[in-house]
Amino acid sequence: MKLRRDHMKITIKEIAKLAGVSPGTVSKVLNNYHDVGEETKKKVLEIMEQTGYVAARIQKDTAHKSRVVGVIYAGEINADFNHPFFIEVMNSFKKTMGTFGYDLLFFSNEQFEEGEEDYYERAMRYKVDGVIIISGEKVQPSIYRLDMSDIPCIGVDIPLEGNRSAYIMTDNYKVSAKVVEHFYLCGYRHIGYIGGLAGAQVTKIREQGFRNTMKEFGLTIHEEWFAQGDFFMESGYEAMKKILGSSHYPEAVFAASDLMAFGAMKAVKEHGLKIPEDIAIVGCDDIDACNYTDPPLTSVRQDKEKIGRLAAYMLRDIIHRQFQPKTVMVEPELIIRKSCGSNRLYGLMSGKM
Repeated sequence: MKLRRDHMKITIKEIAKLAGVSPGTVSKVLNNYHDVGEETKKKVLEIMEQTGYVAARIQKDTAHKSRVVGVIYAGEINADFNHPFFIEVMNSFKKTMGTFGYDLLFFSNEQFEEGEEDYYERAMRYKVDGVIIISGEKVQPSIYRLDMSDIPCIGVDIPLEGNRSAYIMTDNYKVSAKVVEHFYLCGYRHIGYIGGLAGAQVTKIREQGFRNTMKEFGLTIHEEWFAQGDFFMESGYEAMKKILGSSHYPEAVFAASDLMAFGAMKAVKEHGLKIPEDIAIVGCDDIDACNYTDPPLTSVRQDKEKIGRLAAYMLRDIIHRQFQPKTVMVEPELIIRKSCGSNRLYGLMSGKM
């Protein structure tokens, strides 16, 4: 049986179909994973040889480096180019990679169709030296096929496990823990929470940190004061309206992004309440606009410049096989402004309350 084709057109999906296995299995064979049976591995390699795919692979691996890094905003729902946190991270990443002599190539996900190229196929076609993957919701399976390939990958807020992958994120558990602890020290005992995208890893970790720290301080968790958003302003506004619609409202609310906190502040004011006298609010990300809200927003700072720079250095090391970094957690910092009623803390410390 002759299967040889134009090796520039053959894809992993076609190899998988011919071999009767999944694309992930083909990727594992390519990268010498040990959890593939010998018979399956032999069959896949034979198909690759017959189609000319192995020759194409070798040609790609021995070619000169492209000096190009792919950029993927993962997920059916993603932050794309309009979220301040990721804008600042990417600016830092782009600047640092530029000093290393790399250009960036942005991958779109709007035209994915059944049977067409996935992220791995695109990365191979454009011969990128590596890829940065930004977290999103409902992450496409092809992201993890890319992760498990031999293409260097660095994730931001998305866990990756491949042999040539690593990821970096703020310690999101501590993000929530710091906020709950601060509210507690300010004398607040009735606290609400507005979370981000339901399927995002960051959302899960922040909510877990919030719930666990509430329990550690012996604080009651009121489920009616929990609401979900999407990290953007309108969702924070609607989430806060939902919380205010309960039989009684909390003394303080943590919104898991600054944009959601801005929306929450608007809802509180429309309800005829004052910040922080009636409800204290804390956000997360510490974007520049926090300084210009009324009152200025207390927020948990993620070191966006550092995250972008570290991501660039880590990806470069993986590309050049100098080191193999894995998970890197960046310490968050609570930036206290007037929206959280910080004067309550000083009052308690001085015995004036």
